[in-house]
Amino acid sequence: MADSLNCDLKPLSPLQLFERVTEQGEKVRALKAGKAPKDEIDAAVRMLLSLKLSYKTTTGQDYQAGLPPRDLLLINNGTTKEEDEDFVDPWTVQTSNAKGVDYDKLIVRFGSSKIDTDLINRIERATGQKPHHFLRRGIFFSHRDMDQILDAYENKKSFYLYTGRGPSSQAMHVGHLIPFIFTKWLQEVFDVPLVIQLTDDEKYLWKDLTTEKAYEYAIENAKDIIACGFDINKTFIFSDLDYLGTSTGFYRNIVKVQKHVTFNQVKGIFGFTDSDCIGKISFPAIQAAPSFSSSFPQIFNGKENIQCLIPCAIDQDPYFRMTRDVAPRIGQPKPALLHSVFFPALQGAQTKMSASDPNSSIFLTDTPKQIKTKINKHAFSGGRDTIEEHRKYGGNCDVDVSFMYLTFFLEDDDRLEQLKQAYTSGELLTGELKKVLIETLQPLIAAHQERRKQVTDEMVKQFMTPRKLAFEF
Repeated sequence: MADSLNCDLKPLSPLQLFERVTEQGEKVRALKAGKAPKDEIDAAVRMLLSLKLSYKTTTGQDYQAGLPPRDLLLINNGTTKEEDEDFVDPWTVQTSNAKGVDYDKLIVRFGSSKIDTDLINRIERATGQKPHHFLRRGIFFSHRDMDQILDAYENKKSFYLYTGRGPSSQAMHVGHLIPFIFTKWLQEVFDVPLVIQLTDDEKYLWKDLTTEKAYEYAIENAKDIIACGFDINKTFIFSDLDYLGTSTGFYRNIVKVQKHVTFNQVKGIFGFTDSDCIGKISFPAIQAAPSFSSSFPQIFNGKENIQCLIPCAIDQDPYFRMTRDVAPRIGQPKPALLHSVFFPALQGAQTKMSASDPNSSIFLTDTPKQIKTKINKHAFSGGRDTIEEHRKYGGNCDVDVSFMYLTFFLEDDDRLEQLKQAYTSGELLTGELKKVLIETLQPLIAAHQERRKQVTDEMVKQFMTPRKLAFEF
């Protein structure tokens, strides 16, 4: 019984385990209060003890009522040194491993599911389209309930997409494009509506910005998002600072989430302290609300049972673990998720890029000359110290940032494999690999800049006007 239970609990995150222990404890108390048969009470107590053991095994700490675990990622990469641990939360990504975060361990820690070949093949069958190279190459690597989305889709039941952007700067970098490139593909192959949240309120709360500047950044970022090619008839982009005051459905869902999440829970999930402003503490409910179709009555005709699929980087998962936990309690379907890996900084995969460091990434405003200079000067190399050594031993694609970038932006699978073999064998030098990346990114960014020039203020206003989209629900 206990062994079976532990197997069932392995996929659960620390927060989910905490909730299970809490629920089981309440059940035991109710059985005792109701003077239930002794064997029924004993079985419930055994279950509770087993749950507590699983919780301690997973978190390394004893269960304490009312004190959830700090639900961040601290993975030990096979050593006991603190500096060798991966750390992930919605604001920080740190790893000492030049290959980047250990995503297999992250899946176990967060309790999500790996996107395997079977799921990719099923997506191909359902859509009739070749899977996006982000799926084929494991860039989107983890999911929650994507099988349910496919079940519904195969039974002619629609869903909608939700993704977002925190507008912390006027210019976006190439890493910010990843969820939008993939979301656009999902929207096209499944033919479903999309909502895009611009969390300018979050950036005001966390950054040294005025509300006016945060909203200005949101509008500028919206232009870059529109330039990705989204269909205006299927897409609603909204700023929290703008939309929140106009939608009763949206605000009602925020209040419902707020009522069902305690301060202890958000402290455990997000690491908030007593010194954080109350705006930060209440913000997770605002990011949760677009997961529910009733937040957009103009799109869904007030229907509350339309499931949501959220493509996002995995550092955003804590928000949606909280959302999925709350959803059944407020009569809403749980959102499904597709998680992407992190886009590495030019200096290496140890951290996420910073919009405040112009040399940490390629920005969508960079000129061809800036792109060339940044890659040649700053892109971390997996090559050897000398040409002779490189020819003899070859380069390491696992840590080479130029090759990592090519896995995101070079669509030709055969060409990518040729480059990998040539670099690994020593036939291709680091400078030559960087040249391939430069020649890949320069036209891609130039084309984006050209599309962005065509985005007028009137077009932005149309995308951001609450309205009925070209779907019937």
